[in-house]
Amino acid sequence: MKAILTGNEAAAWGARLSRPKVIAAYPITPQTSIIEAIAAFIANGEMDARYIRVESEHSAMAACIAAQNTGVRTYTATSAHGLALMHEVLMWASGARLPIVMSVVNRAMAPPWSVWTDQLDTMAERDSGWLQVYTQNNQEVLDSIIMSYKIAEKHSILLPTMVIEDAFILSHTSEGVDIPEQKKVDDFLGEYEPAFKLDPDEPAGFGSLIMPEGPYMEFRYKMALAMEDARSEIRKVVEEYNQVFGREYAPFVEEYKTEDADAVMVVIGTIGSTAKDVVDKMREKGKKVGVARVRYFRPFPTEELRKIAKGAKVLGVVDRSYSFGPGADLFAETKSVLYGYADIPVKNYVMGLGGRDITPKIIEKVFDDMLRVAKDGVVDKEVEWVGLQGDERWS
Repeated sequence: MKAILTGNEAAAWGARLSRPKVIAAYPITPQTSIIEAIAAFIANGEMDARYIRVESEHSAMAACIAAQNTGVRTYTATSAHGLALMHEVLMWASGARLPIVMSVVNRAMAPPWSVWTDQLDTMAERDSGWLQVYTQNNQEVLDSIIMSYKIAEKHSILLPTMVIEDAFILSHTSEGVDIPEQKKVDDFLGEYEPAFKLDPDEPAGFGSLIMPEGPYMEFRYKMALAMEDARSEIRKVVEEYNQVFGREYAPFVEEYKTEDADAVMVVIGTIGSTAKDVVDKMREKGKKVGVARVRYFRPFPTEELRKIAKGAKVLGVVDRSYSFGPGADLFAETKSVLYGYADIPVKNYVMGLGGRDITPKIIEKVFDDMLRVAKDGVVDKEVEWVGLQGDERWS
């Protein structure tokens, strides 16, 4: 079925098609319309699930953890400060190896108060043990939720997943979306088979106290192995989804005209769509540029970025978040994995915070700056904030 859906409606449909049995959620702009749509599905008898109205996002995740422990699929959604409030129980969900799927609508953190997009909220949770997939359009939102259940539920993985979309750019913008047939999704996912669950007839302890000489460190090591094992499972599931549903996704990094590019812009989220249009325009002028859109931030696409860097003269990494360390999040990790593998300049461009518009004109200027770096072979300013008020260079 074809439909015109917002990104949030697409997320609700992705959840509906995946048949979770428990939905626990608390409203927060710009995520609220996801759980409103799901509430309508349940009220209208179109979705067989228990809807739990909780008093906070912390409680929403706690409810999902409890329900998932009983052996059923769960789903929730949040944004920004709601995600931050969940922080404690995000750690619990991953440590307990519960394959919960959650939509996160990227929104800037206050103060000053903002409801518009940037990606600091999810980047701040990059070490919480969750898989993280960043989407570019509404179709990818729906499809990524379905794929995430299949990936996370693999017994060698058992890690929860955030399916991430940019506030308003996707969440409240309508696009044509193909809604798969329920039977096809049922056949693709199969019945949920938990690796373990609460059973009154077989009492067991979950999350019990462990002394330093106990296997606490080994538990964390197994989580690290599972995150690495997720790479092969992601590739397998994405390929299977491509074959079953006829939509082709790159497992980790979507490359656009990178093969012969001197300057490759590494982006995440919806910036990728605009950047591809700019690439086409600049190619017409004879400028050899390309774009690499990172889909999965966790697990990080180490080998894919190393391969791209081998063929380029410069990488420009665009972050819609910031850090108080040596460059923003995507930049810092990209530069880390390239150390010792690719001897090329890498520059960080921080832009679009708080929903500030990232226009084709700005992206073209960034590409021109990258080409200048490629020609000189020197990065004069490793981290550059683009589009600050009063900065005529990028306007």
